[in-house]
Amino acid sequence: MVSEAKPPAGTQAETRTAEIRTRQRGRPRSFDRATALEKAIMAFWEHGYEATSVSDLTRAMGIGAPSLYAAFGDKQSLFVEVVQEYGTRYGSFGDRAFAEEPTARGAIGRMLREAAAEYTDPGHPYGCLVVHAATNCSSPEVERFLRDRRNANIAAFESRIRAGIAAGDLPADTDSAALARHTGAMIQGMSQQARDGATREELEAVAELAMTIWPR
Repeated sequence: MVSEAKPPAGTQAETRTAEIRTRQRGRPRSFDRATALEKAIMAFWEHGYEATSVSDLTRAMGIGAPSLYAAFGDKQSLFVEVVQEYGTRYGSFGDRAFAEEPTARGAIGRMLREAAAEYTDPGHPYGCLVVHAATNCSSPEVERFLRDRRNANIAAFESRIRAGIAAGDLPADTDSAALARHTGAMIQGMSQQARDGATREELEAVAELAMTIWPR
């Protein structure tokens, strides 16, 4: 490996180099971080984690690789932040449904209907970033991170269903685990269907049909 040539110690060249590095560290960013992050969301959402290279990201975000690393860390660190921001900006419809609907049936039904609308919105890539980004992912850490996110969603579904059973909204013998898994399968399947061209109306029909299996 060829190391970077350094000016001799104590020379004017060394002093000049130190001054330049000091100014570079103190120089404010020449880009808006929130805007760059939004563009990174779109890139990962459209292409997935594995197929989105650092070059793709810098081109989409309009910044150089040094700026990306300085502001966001490496590709994996950026992706983790992207997923978290995606959940806040685009994936919060489920949280709202759970917070605002009084019953488990109402919350899950609303979440599925709103997923149909969100996943087919032409204003951004179709489907769910957390589902699509896992396609062909060869990074064990990223794959585990996304799997944990999906499993956390299923655990939240089961918790809400159990609360519905306790409140008397659902029969006492309701299989909460199976019903939560069914809901997770619907959400993930709707995401892929949206990417394959399903319309909002088609996915809303799927959501309505999914709710017919719920016990009364």
